[in-house]
Amino acid sequence: MKVAFADTFYFLALLNERDPAHRRAVAASREPDRAFLTTEFVLLELADALSKPPLRAEFKALYDLIQRTKSFRVVPATTELIQGGLAFYCERPDKEWQLTDCISFVVMANERITDALTGDRHFEQAGFKALLK
Repeated sequence: MKVAFADTFYFLALLNERDPAHRRAVAASREPDRAFLTTEFVLLELADALSKPPLRAEFKALYDLIQRTKSFRVVPATTELIQGGLAFYCERPDKEWQLTDCISFVVMANERITDALTGDRHFEQAGFKALLK
């Protein structure tokens, strides 16, 4: 089974029918033999993006679905991941990569994942394939 990293970009596109990447996100969700990996850091970033009261329920429903879905694995937030992401962040002072993305890059490298459900060019800059571009 092919594993793809699920970035905040993917979740936001999935939830917003007006997002230009919405159809691609939905199609990626329905691909057979695909498993998904994300991090608690991405889920934290998503919750922050959906913090307005009407959107909080959408986040909670999506969070609950992720927890129940067997093809979805969530990597827990740890001090070690923060430190690894921070090292990656500091080693690339020429980039505008957010710390959450750097942590995602570390997880993807550790898990040998090359495909990211994102349209974020930073993933491509880091050597990964952005499937939602």
